[in-house]
Amino acid sequence: MTGRFIAIVGASGVGKDSVMAALAASDPRLRLVRRVITRPSAAGGEDFDGVTEDAFHARAAQGDFALHWPAHGLHYAIPATVLADLAAGRDMLANLSRAALPAAKAQFDPFMVIQLTARRDVLAARLAARGREAADDIARRLDRADHGLPAGIAAVSIDNSGDLDATVGSVLRLLYPVRG
Repeated sequence: MTGRFIAIVGASGVGKDSVMAALAASDPRLRLVRRVITRPSAAGGEDFDGVTEDAFHARAAQGDFALHWPAHGLHYAIPATVLADLAAGRDMLANLSRAALPAAKAQFDPFMVIQLTARRDVLAARLAARGREAADDIARRLDRADHGLPAGIAAVSIDNSGDLDATVGSVLRLLYPVRG
């Protein structure tokens, strides 16, 4: 039995990390992929392994990554260890950039995409609450929030504008439907 690689995508502030953590906490069949990112680990946000650019490129050349891509001036990777988890039948949740989806689809089978959405006012409030960006930067992020997915990528869209528990329930019903 092979586990599913489940890509979670969506605009900044949509709640990807919160939803993923709540999913993993609520169902033992789901595990989180810990990404490698070229930024300091102390930068906050998600739980990730921070590395320098040189270390990242060295690890990529050594085959340490199942998938890697650039985005927003940084480099991101999915460790190759995810392949053993998938082979063991574990469903793995990973926060991916939309641009990385075609490569992920080619790399992982089975592969699925869950696109989290939220109303613009909700995104704006969440981004402002982080306190990491100026109002102009937040406005630019909001303008990019509706970018579509790459050609050939199918996704299930789930609204995360409201209660986290409701979103988690919707995702769990999608992933593990009750069989009658």
